[in-house]
Amino acid sequence: MKKYDYVIVGSGLFAGTFAYLATQKDKKCLVIEKRNEIGGNLYCEDMEGIHVHKYGAHIFHTSNKKVWDFVNSLVEFNRYTNSPVANYKGEIYNLPFNMNTFNKMWGCETPAEAKKIIEEQKKVIKGYPQNLEEQAISLVGTDIYKKLIKGYTEKQWGRECKDLPSFIIKRLPVRYIYDNNYFDDKYQGIPIGGYNVLINALFEGCDIETGVDFNKNREKYMGLSEKVLYTGTLDSFYDYCYGNLEYRSLKFETEMLDEENYQGVAVVNYTDRETPYTRIIEHKHFEYGKQEKTVITREYPAEWEEGMEPYYPVNDEKNQMLFNRYKMLADREEKILFGGRLAEYKYYDMDKVIASAFELVERELN
Repeated sequence: MKKYDYVIVGSGLFAGTFAYLATQKDKKCLVIEKRNEIGGNLYCEDMEGIHVHKYGAHIFHTSNKKVWDFVNSLVEFNRYTNSPVANYKGEIYNLPFNMNTFNKMWGCETPAEAKKIIEEQKKVIKGYPQNLEEQAISLVGTDIYKKLIKGYTEKQWGRECKDLPSFIIKRLPVRYIYDNNYFDDKYQGIPIGGYNVLINALFEGCDIETGVDFNKNREKYMGLSEKVLYTGTLDSFYDYCYGNLEYRSLKFETEMLDEENYQGVAVVNYTDRETPYTRIIEHKHFEYGKQEKTVITREYPAEWEEGMEPYYPVNDEKNQMLFNRYKMLADREEKILFGGRLAEYKYYDMDKVIASAFELVERELN
């Protein structure tokens, strides 16, 4: 008899959802985490009573009632609504693009006026958009593209917009109403007490080992369980035998400030090319904090190198073909399950991660 039913590699949301539902079915799970804390990119650090999103801002939103009911059965959520603003060389614009944005940009007061300007500007694109620049202009026109998309996107991806594939911006939310709520989803909020409360609830009842690289101790851990759920990068699991998948990474610069309110909103995007960071997060606003001090994080995009955290998959044709080769190997495994943002090489919203884990549980445990 093996000691565990499942060894789970990684402790993010996919791993946590699977671990929780497996434990509910009396399965014994061991969680292996390379970092020194659990929670993956959801992990929050407590600074002066402020829950600091250590690996970037996470705002839970979904229209999937099953997912929403699941997370709310574990932790209570607040009513936080994501309403970020864009800073272009000191000019402040509301996001997503809506009547507040258009009024600030052009002084127009009615949806008809805004629509007329955008439709006129879109005419510079002839035929089918060939790259991200053309795609963006064909959706929102030249003014919004130049001020609110171009610089931010080029910083994010480290490439000129005209050198990026159009599918990165398949659609942009354009609303001809005065509404700064970024998401269209029915449900939205932040766990009261921060994301660690949710993570701890998901992994309750599991044995956990942190600071352990599964791929360097594979034989030991493979021998402990009937099956392994692997949520790390697929190329690392196969020792990069076909080559490295590409990612974009992030660097964070966090500081505590001796003031109550730094920017008046949780997220400010810096959309000019010259500002080196893409955004500043002021964490207390996610939970309506009243602390005397505040904590801000500047977020810098970075070219990913081995040893750095992989945040955004570069889902271009070359990388997708490489991933498909690795996936063919993964599909042949009998003892090993794969899932989550890294193993599936997808940029997933949190609710989609949970829904994907539900599908695996349905196949595996029911």
